Parts: sequence; structure tokens; C-alpha cells
Amino acid sequence: MSLTLAQFNDFDQDQATSALLTCCTSSRWAHNVASARPFETLEALIAHSDTVWSKVQQQESDLLEALDGHPQIGNVATLKEKYRNTADSAAHEQSGANEADDEVLEALAQGNQAYLDKFGFIFIVFATGKSAKQMLDLLLARLPNERTTELVNAATEQNKITRLRLNKLFE
Repeated sequence: MSLTLAQFNDFDQDQATSALLTCCTSSRWAHNVASARPFETLEALIAHSDTVWSKVQQQESDLLEALDGHPQIGNVATLKEKYRNTADSAAHEQSGANEADDEVLEALAQGNQAYLDKFGFIFIVFATGKSAKQMLDLLLARLPNERTTELVNAATEQNKITRLRLNKLFE
């Protein structure tokens, strides 16, 4: 789906919220951004999104809701089922995992499970432009962290992804 800012501004609240949920699955974020319409520029929308996210991410349940909208890196097969809203975006964003050899993919799967077991949420990274090996290296570097550190890291990565998806939504 591609929209103009004028179309988005003309949407009713439910339509605008629904469009935003394709960028980030935090319902509070989407509702709050949609409620601030109209936006004069995409830059103003993204700036407001950043402001809303800085508040929303402080509530762990809202952050976890946003993270739940992502498949595990390399687990693109689950996109059509669980992540229908963000499937197209995530498949493109994770395209680096599609080219990886089996050894890297297996290590990524094991690392993802270890991360999920330790922190209680999936490993998330702004994957665009990164190879599976680079994502694996980032995962392994973050795995020793404390949960509070990883919540901050996840929130930062989520916002990068949201910003990319907003730009794509309004191409």
C-alpha cells in the first residue's frame, strides 16, 4: 500500500490507525500518531512519530506489542501466517537472511531461541542492508546484555524500522 499524505490526512481515525499499524504494531503508538493529523509534511509526521514512540516505548507492554509484530530474523516462513500486516515489509527488510548458507541460518535460529529464552522477546535489529552473518554477529554481541539494556536496544531498532516503513508507506 502506498498513500499520499493528503489521503492519510483524510482517513477516519480507524483507517489512519490501520495504515500506521503496517509500520508498527503498537496500538497506542498508531492511535496517538493518527490522532495528531493532519500533517503538513512527511517529515512532520515522522518527527511526531518519534515523539510518540519516545513515550510509548517506556511502557514495556507497548514495546512488547510492537515487537510481537515482527518475525524472528531468518524465520520469513511465518510471515504470511502470524505477521500478515507487516509481511511485505519484513520480507524485504530481512532479504539478507535469504542469501545465507545453512550454517549461518542454523546459528541464527539457535541464537534467536537463546535470545527469546533469556529476554522473553524476539531479537530485533534494523536488518535492511545487513547480511545474515552481520545480523548473527549483532545478535551474539547483544546476547550477554541485561534485559533492561535489550529493551532499550529493541526500542531503538523498532523506531528505525518504523521510520523506514513510514517512508515506504508514503512513497
